[in-house]
Amino acid sequence: METAEVGAAAPERNPLSRGRVLGMAVAIADNSGIAALTMRSLAQELGVKPMSLYYYFPNKGAILDALVELVFSEVSLPSEAGSWQSEMRSRAVSVRDALRRHPWATGLLESRTSPGPATLRHHEATLGVLRRAGFSVALTAHAYALLDSYIYGFALQEAALPFRGKDTAASVTAPIVELFSTGEYPYMVEIATEHVLKPGYDFGDEFEIGLSAILDALSRWLPEPAG
Repeated sequence: METAEVGAAAPERNPLSRGRVLGMAVAIADNSGIAALTMRSLAQELGVKPMSLYYYFPNKGAILDALVELVFSEVSLPSEAGSWQSEMRSRAVSVRDALRRHPWATGLLESRTSPGPATLRHHEATLGVLRRAGFSVALTAHAYALLDSYIYGFALQEAALPFRGKDTAASVTAPIVELFSTGEYPYMVEIATEHVLKPGYDFGDEFEIGLSAILDALSRWLPEPAG
């Protein structure tokens, strides 16, 4: 039998670290959803015993807090550089992009009770832009809630659709249109044939249309400039 050479280097292992644990947690959530993320599943994917994880995170709740921080760190911070409308538009697009990368985060971002610095910076910057634009405290709260309700709601609807991207709706909607041959649903036939099934249709384009309508409406809440 061959014996290991004395002094030979042991096989190199990828050392466990907080960053590696968090990275795997994100991968599990992205691939299988947040419900699939447990201390056991995380340890299994990392090839370690579950107890090893507690050195970096005391419990699953701490991992979820870190995941929320990670998502908020991916979102562009609103700044004083542009107009409030352009900053709120950029923020909305950035939040939506983050939620498209991490669909599991839509129901998680506002659920934690121990916000970290990335989360707090994001909220502070957003509130600051609205307040400096001239919105009152109450109107700032209303505007923030309206914008987030739209962004998160759109992200949920978009993630649930059985198609994504340009010219992908036809594979789903065309067979459904065939069910409307009785003439009972003329408006559904109309919207499908004259809009959804047109070349270049992308449901995602609706996001900008709705966002523009909301920002335009919010602008009318601001007081008129003093004459």
